[in-house]
Amino acid sequence: MNHLRTRAVHAGQEPDPASGAIATPISQTSAFAYGTLENGAAIFAGEADGYRYSRFANPTVKALEDKIADLEGAEAAVAFSSGTAAVSSVVLSRLSPGDEIVFLGPLYGGTESLFNAFGDRFGIRVVDAAERGLEASLSPATRLIWVETLTNPTLHLHDLAAVAALARARGITTVADNTFCSPCLTRPLEHGIDLVMHSMTKYLGGHGDSTGGVLAGAERLIAPVRATGMGHVGGNLAPHEAFLILRGVKTLPLRMAAHCEGAAEVAAFLSTHPAVAATHYPGLASHPQHTLARRQMEGGYGGIVSFDLARGSRRAAAALLDNLKLFTQAVSLGDVDSLACHPASTTHSFISPEARARSGIGEGLIRLSVGIEHPQDLIADLREALAASAAAE
Repeated sequence: MNHLRTRAVHAGQEPDPASGAIATPISQTSAFAYGTLENGAAIFAGEADGYRYSRFANPTVKALEDKIADLEGAEAAVAFSSGTAAVSSVVLSRLSPGDEIVFLGPLYGGTESLFNAFGDRFGIRVVDAAERGLEASLSPATRLIWVETLTNPTLHLHDLAAVAALARARGITTVADNTFCSPCLTRPLEHGIDLVMHSMTKYLGGHGDSTGGVLAGAERLIAPVRATGMGHVGGNLAPHEAFLILRGVKTLPLRMAAHCEGAAEVAAFLSTHPAVAATHYPGLASHPQHTLARRQMEGGYGGIVSFDLARGSRRAAAALLDNLKLFTQAVSLGDVDSLACHPASTTHSFISPEARARSGIGEGLIRLSVGIEHPQDLIADLREALAASAAAE
């Protein structure tokens, strides 16, 4: 199987040997019988294959982990109850007091606030490389570099190959949050990144009905994260959630194509509208990193579009958002339904106003997650809401 569309359907699963079921069965159980004392001892010691307790591993979850590992080109993957659980498990398994994590901002506000909370509590230094540049921000204490393949919410790109090369020369582990792109558009491990993370709640699940996170990479890197995340944090994914996300991943390439098509048309419309000061979308030739996007992304430029209103006030943003009909105001993304949010008061309200200002997250910034509806209907909705916003000012 070479094509991503085929692998999204078939990777990680076979018909159930007991029943012949094509869909992966939901192994809704907390514990597993291991037969004999000696067999149980071997499983618990890691000397024999087998399941013992769903907090550590579960057949339905394993099928999902194998599928995501395949799509990302990884040796192994470990699934979590949320993207935040995945982030927490990486930090807790890789860093100790006195270590340093460097990130290339802006990040999702929840990730940045989590880094700062762990840093304050456990004596881990947290450095935003946006201020001085990545190389100048590194020190002998740096153990982890965190990057997003498309930054949330400003859709900035970082050269993943350059980040990976710089980190590898210094023995630093790199992690890329690939939530916005999915394996359909970018596969960070192919650019030299060590670990790739997703909030599976978003594009991988795709239907707004499940919550999960996943981390993929080399087995030697995944194993300690699994031990921490499952054994100590208890951040395991429930089997029913794994079943829903498995179902969603099967249509990921088809959905992603529709997201990209719709977002490209919406971005083109916004980029010429007089009420819009700036449109942020890597597929636009006006995007400052469009050339990098063409090299680093494939099959499209994503389903997220952000834009700054010309009248960049919170009142103007509220008038626009409150008059949308097809776009639902919600903070998630990657659903088949189109969503819209005001990052300064929602996703990035966890970080300081100064940090938001440095990252270009003003009161007039709107983030759209373009669903799979017809783009012309979405554009008509935006046109009416933009008119209402202008009238409100």
